Order: sequence, then C-alpha cells, then structure tokens
Amino acid sequence: MALKQKLGPKMFFRIKPVKMLTALKVGPKYATIIAKETDCTYSHTVKILDLFNDYGLVDFEKKGRIKIVKLTEFGDEVAKGMDTILTKLSKVKDKLS
Repeated sequence: MALKQKLGPKMFFRIKPVKMLTALKVGPKYATIIAKETDCTYSHTVKILDLFNDYGLVDFEKKGRIKIVKLTEFGDEVAKGMDTILTKLSKVKDKLS
C-alpha cells in the first residue's frame, strides 16, 4: 500500500467522533441532527456525546425530551485544533498525489 493511501485522518483519528465535534463549531444542535450529519445511529451519537460531556467538551441543554448539544469553551478549542490538523493532513495527502 502506498504512503499516500495510508496517510490521512483515519490514520490518526476515529472519524465519526471528530465529525461530531467539528459539526458543533457552527453552533448548538440537536443530537438527532448530529447523528444524521455524521452518518451514525442515534444511540452511538448519544454515547459519544456523553463521553464528550464527561471530558468537558460539550454541554447538554434539555428541553423536554429533546437534548440540545453545544461546545464548551474547551470543546471549541479542541474542535478548532482538530480542524487545523485535518486541514494540514489533507495538504500533505494532496502533495503526495
């Protein structure tokens, strides 16, 4: 397998949790919307979001049965950092193509 095929986000990150975190950069969202945007099941999305909450990356706001998810200040910093890393990795991958 060539180096250009190995190098990429999958080599360093679990893609769906990264997508979930970076999807929240634009603002708060419902967990169901995050699940659809990241092509995950609702239960898997909630499980990952609960872990993010445990690490202080997101906060939940419940409105009845609906859960709104938003990044904390720390979560926003992490999401921006991941976005920067992903951008740099894609540039390296493009150079190898």
